[in-house]
Formats: sequence, C-alpha cells, structure tokens
Amino acid sequence: MRYLLLFALATFLCTCDPAPETTQTTTEGPDRAANAAPTTMLTAAGVEAETVFNFEDIIWGFTWLPDGKMLATVKDGRLLLVEGDSSTLVSGVPEVRTAGQGGLLDVLLDQDFATNRFVYLSYSRSEDGGDKGFTSVGRGRLSEDGSQLEDFTSLYDGGPATDKGQHYGSRMVWGPEDGHLYFTIGDRGNRDENPQDTTRDGGKVYRIAADGSIPADNPFVGVQNAKEAIYSYGHRNLQGMAVNPTTGEIWEHEHGPRGGDEINIIQAGKNYGWPVITYGINYDGSQITEEVSKPGMEQPLHYWVPSIAPSGMAFITGDRYAGWEGDLLVGSLRYSYIKLLHLDGKEVTGEQDIIKNIGRLRDVRMGPDGYIYASIEGTGIVRVVPV
Repeated sequence: MRYLLLFALATFLCTCDPAPETTQTTTEGPDRAANAAPTTMLTAAGVEAETVFNFEDIIWGFTWLPDGKMLATVKDGRLLLVEGDSSTLVSGVPEVRTAGQGGLLDVLLDQDFATNRFVYLSYSRSEDGGDKGFTSVGRGRLSEDGSQLEDFTSLYDGGPATDKGQHYGSRMVWGPEDGHLYFTIGDRGNRDENPQDTTRDGGKVYRIAADGSIPADNPFVGVQNAKEAIYSYGHRNLQGMAVNPTTGEIWEHEHGPRGGDEINIIQAGKNYGWPVITYGINYDGSQITEEVSKPGMEQPLHYWVPSIAPSGMAFITGDRYAGWEGDLLVGSLRYSYIKLLHLDGKEVTGEQDIIKNIGRLRDVRMGPDGYIYASIEGTGIVRVVPV
C-alpha cells in the first residue's frame, strides 16, 4: 500500500505545471497569445525591432497625430509628416542653426491639438542670422492637410547666444497636473557659469504656460534678476524627459561628462548639483570635483559609470510587454541599445539591454498602439515587438 501511495503522489506531481520563471520569455504561438495573457517576464531576447519608417538621417524626435500619422524632426531642420513608410516635408518650420549638436530637436502636440492644432518645437536658433545660437522653444499651427506649419512664433529663447555647438538639450513634456510646458536647455558648454546661476539660461529645466507666459507660482518669480521661467537648475545636458504615468512626476535624464549620466525626478526650485557635484570626470581623465554630494543639492535617482550617452525616455504602459509594465526605457547613443530599467516605485531594481547593436538611439516613445517605438540614427523609426 505504501508503494502504491508513493507512485500516485509521483504521478500527481509530474502532471502539475511548474511555477513560472521570472526571467523566462513567453513563446506562445499567435493563436494562444491572442487569447491568453502572458504569465512570465520578457527577457532581452524576447523582443525584436522591425523598421516601420526607413530614413538615413537623424530623426531627433517624433510624435503621433490623432489620425495615426507621425510628425518627425530631422536634425538638419526638416519636419516630416510620416505616413507608413513614406513622408512629406512640412513647410513653415523656423530656420535652425545646425552647428554641432544643434538643429531641429523635439516635437510636441498641444494638449488641445484637436481644437487648435498647435505644434511645439525646440530647436537651435541663430542670433540675427549670425554664427552664434541658442536653444529656442516655439509653436505654430499645423494646417488641416498637414503640409504647413502656420504663424510659427518663438515662446522662449535661452540666451545669450554662443558659438559653442554643444549641450542644447532639449526635451518637452506637459505637466499632467498644471498643464504647463516643461522643457530643458543644456549648459551650452559653459559649466562654470550657467548651471548654478539662476540669472542665466542654460543647464536648467523650464516651466512656462502654453502661450509662453510665466506661471505666477514658478519658484524664481520675483527673485531679483532671476530667469523666472526656470523650474530647476544645476543640470548638464538633458536629452530625455517623461511623465511618470503612476505618480505624475516629471523624470529627466542628462549626460554626464565621462561617467555620471543621471536620472532625476524634477522638483520646483531644486539644485541638481552640476558641476559642483558629479559622479563623472573630465574626458581627459582629470578630476572635475571630488564631491559627489553636498547639502542643498539633489542626488540622482540613478546614475551610470561609465556613461551610456542617454537620449530619449519613456515609461512602459499597457500590457504588451509581460513583466515590464511601469518600467523605464532610456536610449543609448554610445552603446546602440535601449536600456530597460525595472522599477519598484523610485528604486531601480535591475537593468536589461534590449535591441542591442541596432544603432545610435535618439528617441524612445510609447505608441498609441501600446508598442515601443524608437528612432535610430541612419535607420529611421523602429517598433519593438515581443517574439
């Protein structure tokens, strides 16, 4: 009887499904996948990139129109209306200064685009057509057929102009609670003066109303000689910005020098330390500062040593990527992958590198169809799909 009981127990255990491994890739066929939710976490090998728009130049930013078409900025100054794998030029775009890292940068639709058709652009702008420039943010009205940007107007110019070609920023998001426009401008290659001085532009996150006016509750309103559009300061070169869909917080990432790329959560009036504190060093290997922390200066939520050269940023929403819901995506220019950061609240619990060796990642977005999209320099726009 004892042997019969043991045999029955063994048979029962063999027929039970094993507990799912947290790092196993779901490999269900299309019929099962359509009818059953995945129960395991995807791995880096569980996704692949498919090109949806072939383009050989640098697409710096992109977004979707309500009809499913895309607007994409080309660093050399072109704005594209993308439909499928074809595109047309949008006229009426401001002239840009394309020296160095500058050019036509980010693109953002108005929160009430369906009514007013406003499109916001950030770009490097020449001062009176000369060889000096600054980061500017402005808006124009997209014509009904999408062929023209009408009545484009600059809303904020981050001067003074300089002939340096680096660290323009620049990303834009809407504040989910206040409806204001948040945007970034890098330190413009002047780390000794711009980032820590609130009377100067550069190395800052800014906050303005949709029409360009300054909100009365901005942290430096009324402060003598301060740039009242400033929301936070002490930044280096911010090329990623996203709203946390769970908390409504605005997250940004910025390039460090040699090491010290950072992710920060932006708070009004806070000083994020550059260049007084940093986890990076100069490109020649010399020390910038021995300080990595200091009272009154914010610590990054996360940082990288060595640098990954981050560009583009998005939180994963929806349920297309099993186990990645709410996690963070950061593009890497240096290593040609998307960095996936697993989050537990504000804590980074792990990292994966996905779609590796694909090219320099310039922007990362969640599409209206729930898929991850990325712009790759020299390739175009790809969609990341589970396999």
